[in-house]
Amino acid sequence: MRKPKILSGLKSPAVHGGVASKDASLGLDFTSRMRTLCEHVVGTLDEFQQIDMSRVAVSFAQARKSVSHGLQASLTPLRFEGGTITGTVRGRQYSVQPVYDTAGNEMLYVLNFYLPRFMQLTFREKLVTVFHELWHISPDFNGDLRRHAGRCYAHSHSQAEYDQQMALYVEAWLATEPTESLFDFLQLDFRQVQAFYGRVYGLKLPRPKLIPL
Repeated sequence: MRKPKILSGLKSPAVHGGVASKDASLGLDFTSRMRTLCEHVVGTLDEFQQIDMSRVAVSFAQARKSVSHGLQASLTPLRFEGGTITGTVRGRQYSVQPVYDTAGNEMLYVLNFYLPRFMQLTFREKLVTVFHELWHISPDFNGDLRRHAGRCYAHSHSQAEYDQQMALYVEAWLATEPTESLFDFLQLDFRQVQAFYGRVYGLKLPRPKLIPL
C-alpha cells in the first residue's frame, strides 16, 4: 500500500531558488501567505463559507516551462464523486493516496499554485485565479468537486462566464476593504517578489496518487 503523504518537512525554496537570505527567518512563505488570504476569503464571503481551510493543503509547484500560458493553479480533490473514498476510473476501482497534516488531520483537497507563472499574472488575474480554484470545491465540502450540469461539469458550459462570476466575487471581497497586508505580495511579479523578500519558499507537495484496489 502506498504511504500517506504528511505535510511536515516539505518546505523548500521556490522555483529558481530565489536569492538566499543571510537570515533564514526572512523571505516570503508563499504558501502560508496564500493560505491566510484564502482563510480571509472564506471567512468573509457567504458564497465560500462551506470551505474549511484546515482541510485544504496549500502547495506550490514549479512550472516546467518559463512561458506565460499553461496552468496557473489547480485544485485536486481527494475524494471521488459524491465524496466517496473509492471510485471507478476506466473500469478499475481506486482510492486516493491520503494526505495528512502534522496533527493527523486528513486533507480533502490540495490547492496548488504554479510558480513563477502564477505570479506573472496581473493582480486582478491572480485573485480571479484564487477564487476560481476555491469555487471548484463542492458546496458539501466532501472532497469532491463542485459539479455543474452537462458534460463540462467543472466550469459549466462556459469557462469565460465562470471567470466573469469569479471577478464579481473578487470585487465583492475587495469591497470589504481587507487589510492590504493580506494581498500586497500579489501586487508584485515573481522577480519583484524575489528582489523585495530575498527568497520565496513554501510547502511543496507532490500530486497524490491513485491507488488501485
